[in-house]
Amino acid sequence: MDLGLKGRRALVCAASKGLGKGCAMALAAEGVEVMITARGAEQLEATAAEIRAATGATVHTLAGDVTTKHGRDAILAAWPETDILINNAGGPPTGDFRDWDEEAWHKAVEANMITPIMLMKAYVDGMIARGFGRVVNITSGAVKAPIAVLGLSNGARTGLTGFVAGLARQVAPHGVTINNLLPGQFETDRLAGTMAAEAKRSGKTLDEARAGALATIPARRFGRAEEFGKTCAFLCSDAAGFIVGQNVLIDGGKFPGTM
Repeated sequence: MDLGLKGRRALVCAASKGLGKGCAMALAAEGVEVMITARGAEQLEATAAEIRAATGATVHTLAGDVTTKHGRDAILAAWPETDILINNAGGPPTGDFRDWDEEAWHKAVEANMITPIMLMKAYVDGMIARGFGRVVNITSGAVKAPIAVLGLSNGARTGLTGFVAGLARQVAPHGVTINNLLPGQFETDRLAGTMAAEAKRSGKTLDEARAGALATIPARRFGRAEEFGKTCAFLCSDAAGFIVGQNVLIDGGKFPGTM
């Protein structure tokens, strides 16, 4: 299936590994010129080389922290216009809400709500002027089914979800779509950390903690970054132009609801 993306330009945040890398790889495979960002320069350059080798696409890099104003300003200076924006940032720490002070909440909201909003604000008018734009915000399945130990993420990402619900409908008449992609449990560093924390909390071995998590997923496996990336690429495609303001859950069937 031709997604109609050849020649487009994309910014993919936090793309040196994990789900962001999966999205960048999938877009590059469709002929998209990609700018990838992440905090670690060495890993970022290695990922860029891997994507170039696998796809032949043009891949740019910019090391920095997208969750800071300084980091965002650097991105906008290097990549002032884009057809596709993939908002992504690492999730805040897990834990008990009693342990999170005001600073922890400010950091969570800055990273997982304010940052994507500021990047959308910076790029959406250009997309409208050109008559085409795609924004995909990588949020979390916890937006749909909150997880107690992910309270910081639950709060910040749900705030983003509410904002996007309104903005997506404002820009849709101009050929710009904004949607959220909600991952469940994928084989990433984030999952490894969560499993380690669960093992420590419960007194189980790491293998037991993983087995317990797998038992709650009807697909009986964790997700793969490459399949997440392909779903993201579809949401960016011409074929997805009538998908507006949606929260697309990709979790192996774990969420038990009907809608």
